[in-house]
Amino acid sequence: MLKRRSTEAGHRRKFLAVLDDTPECSRAVIYAARRAERTAGGLTMLYVIEPSGFQHWIGVENIMRAEAMDEAEATLARFADIVRRHSSVEPELVIREGNRAEQITGLIADDEDIAILVLAAGTDKDGPGPLVTAMAGRHVAHFPVPITIVPGTLTDDDIAAIA
Repeated sequence: MLKRRSTEAGHRRKFLAVLDDTPECSRAVIYAARRAERTAGGLTMLYVIEPSGFQHWIGVENIMRAEAMDEAEATLARFADIVRRHSSVEPELVIREGNRAEQITGLIADDEDIAILVLAAGTDKDGPGPLVTAMAGRHVAHFPVPITIVPGTLTDDDIAAIA
């Protein structure tokens, strides 16, 4: 694990937002973008392509992988537009393949400027969502950076007031 260097000369603190298809994801992205802007930091947005598990025909697997990459790029572009509407920050866009939790911790390990992971909590009765549960669960005591969990019910105005 790299030493965090976000406060050293030539570095800047980055917020990490993980993108998915949940309704609350935009809450984390907007919060992270506004915090990055207000603190002269950066924003990294990560999209993780999880393994399909389909390995019977290599041609079909390649098509599925290309479709997943197209979806990742489209999702990153859509959220980058949201960031630009809510802040002056130009986000860094990252696509990784593999287990989501492992890729998040791997990116944090690889980028010494990532200082805060920003997640949004789900609003349904089933709990805060799988990503919050996975990242803020049993390993939180040994996680390499602080985790900010944004309530999924916050409005854009609420986020602007607190970020």
